[in-house]
Amino acid sequence: MKIKLTLILFTVFGLVAQAQQKKWTLQECVDYALEKNISIKQSELDLKTSEINKKDAIGNFLPTLNANAGHSWSIGLGQDPVTFSAVNATTKNLSGGINSGINLYDGLRNVNQLHRSNLEILASQYRLDNMKDDISLLVANSFLQILFGKEQLKVLQGQNIVSTEELKRTQELVDAGVLPRGDLLEIQATLATQEQQIVNAENAVLLSKINLAQVLLIEDYEGFDIADVQYEVPPTSILNELPAVIISKAKETRKDILIAQTNAEIAEDNLKIAKGALQPTLRGSYSFSSNYFTSGLFDTPNFETQITDNKNHNFGVNLSIPIFNGFAGKNNVKRNQINLERSKIQLEQANLDLESTVYQAYNDTKGAKKAYEAALKTLTARKEAFTYSQERYNVGLLNAFDFNQSRTQLETAESDVIRTKYDYIFKLKVLEYYFGIPITNLN
Repeated sequence: MKIKLTLILFTVFGLVAQAQQKKWTLQECVDYALEKNISIKQSELDLKTSEINKKDAIGNFLPTLNANAGHSWSIGLGQDPVTFSAVNATTKNLSGGINSGINLYDGLRNVNQLHRSNLEILASQYRLDNMKDDISLLVANSFLQILFGKEQLKVLQGQNIVSTEELKRTQELVDAGVLPRGDLLEIQATLATQEQQIVNAENAVLLSKINLAQVLLIEDYEGFDIADVQYEVPPTSILNELPAVIISKAKETRKDILIAQTNAEIAEDNLKIAKGALQPTLRGSYSFSSNYFTSGLFDTPNFETQITDNKNHNFGVNLSIPIFNGFAGKNNVKRNQINLERSKIQLEQANLDLESTVYQAYNDTKGAKKAYEAALKTLTARKEAFTYSQERYNVGLLNAFDFNQSRTQLETAESDVIRTKYDYIFKLKVLEYYFGIPITNLN
């Protein structure tokens, strides 16, 4: 029994440890966010509602069919529905029938409603896709922010190791009387500053993880972490494309443009439906009925005979011509004309906004690339300058203050490379996103 209990405990602890050790990739984060996001679930329900609305529109083309039945008792003076003679008795009457009707012409409103329902499904799908794209961008940005924080932390920890070694060396030189004690204090102050920076960087990484975990609706903040992958600037030719080409591609793929276009088409159908309400409607109908009557005063034909003898067929057509309805029909047409103009303006504005956004993204990406390249050059120069300063410091030709200044400049250059690298990667992926390249493709 103890052995079984031990095995169970080891299994449970193993599963817990495995869950805690899971490190999420970007693709896993995006997939999980798309699966769990509440707004996406609501948008999926909107899509299902649109599909049901289409079934309603299809049903408008089909004839209606209804059945009715009734049974009644009468005590006292009444009329025999068969002989039409007066009777004074307790009578029973059973009646039933079916009726059907179909629209023969309704100003093409059913046709336009079906077309509109198809467009509404399309618009709902575009909104869902657009929401997924926005969430993917948000997840990618949060993911890269964690990577940036981790790399920044590694640089600071590496700098701290070097400073610790430098402190030991300086202590030896001070003890030997080669360097003044002020140099030792300068190195100690630098170490204290670096330790504070490390604490701040650790907090920044933790906050970045919490931010992404909240986006993913994961409550275990402490156990959440992402895969330790070293991302470099991916090779791309997107900046070789003209902004006009990227804009043209974006207009084909960006869902906000497609949504605006579909809304304009829906507004056109609404206008057609409103105009159709001003036209006459023609409806055909058919009904069948029969009844069964019985009383205790005289012989009553059997059930089948009465049902056959009392059957009735009714055919008809009904024409309805709208003449005056308090201006409601005409005002509805005018409202839909205004809505159509509004939707066209919104489409035009969406195109202008997209052009502006793509141009901004293009220029931001070019600027980020230049900043990253400049940071790399600066880092190379700072490394050489620091090596030279270190050599001079080791032989006593440079004081601790100037040496630390050189070190600080190197540290700043290393941080700038990390910052500009991830800034460039994200802006590059945003620009490629407008060109139709998936945001999760970071390699």
